[in-house]
Amino acid sequence: MDELFTLANLGNLGVLIFLQAVLGFDNLLYISIESRRAPLESQAKVRKWGILIAVGLRIVLLFIMILLIDALQAPFFTLNWVGVIEGSFNFSVIVFLFGGVFIMYTAVKEISHLLAIEEIGENPDKKNGKSALHVVMLIVFMNLIFSFDSVLSALAITDVFILLATAIVLSGIAMLLLADTVAEFIKKNRTYEILGLFVLLIVGIVLLGEGGYEGGLTLFGFAVQPLEKSTFYFSIAVLFIVQAIQSRFQKKLALQRQRQTGG
Repeated sequence: MDELFTLANLGNLGVLIFLQAVLGFDNLLYISIESRRAPLESQAKVRKWGILIAVGLRIVLLFIMILLIDALQAPFFTLNWVGVIEGSFNFSVIVFLFGGVFIMYTAVKEISHLLAIEEIGENPDKKNGKSALHVVMLIVFMNLIFSFDSVLSALAITDVFILLATAIVLSGIAMLLLADTVAEFIKKNRTYEILGLFVLLIVGIVLLGEGGYEGGLTLFGFAVQPLEKSTFYFSIAVLFIVQAIQSRFQKKLALQRQRQTGG
């Protein structure tokens, strides 16, 4: 037991917690947006149970991946259509590619829905909303897809299960504490919902790049390259800063027009 509390393990735990926090941002964003599809009175419970179940399943997934890491790396099949598509597809590659496509589909569908609704209210999905159980299942499913990225990254740092599980639990607690705040902010600032959906669209592209790179995928002679995480998060930060400045400027313009009209 004492060997767990070595300086190296404590350092790894700190890195893992930071990693889970950074990689959990897009997950939290998805949870906050998707929970709005549930009935209004169930949204807080949907976020809570979605996160709790997903964290439990993530720990199970971590345990399975530690046991089967070699089997998961072995390719299921290989495509060798020279000049068109080439690459090997193992379990994690398939998950990344499927997850990327699914997230992009979800983001495009929700953006189209927001543009199609005639009246923007507190709960625009009231008529076409999903049941609380349906939303919880979607949150858990997408959380598991996001988990592959964070779990694979974490396993590159250490294979000590207790350290990995501790980081996952702490990230789950952080999501529980922040989920309602993020959801409330998006509800009060509806333009950020559109921004969030575009962020998810980019996340889908990132997952496709990760999967394609890991499988050595080439399309029409060009190798698929992953988007650097630092570049991705810097781009997201810039988007949110621009949105915040634009929102403040729009409020200033609205106040100025109001004064001019009143005068």
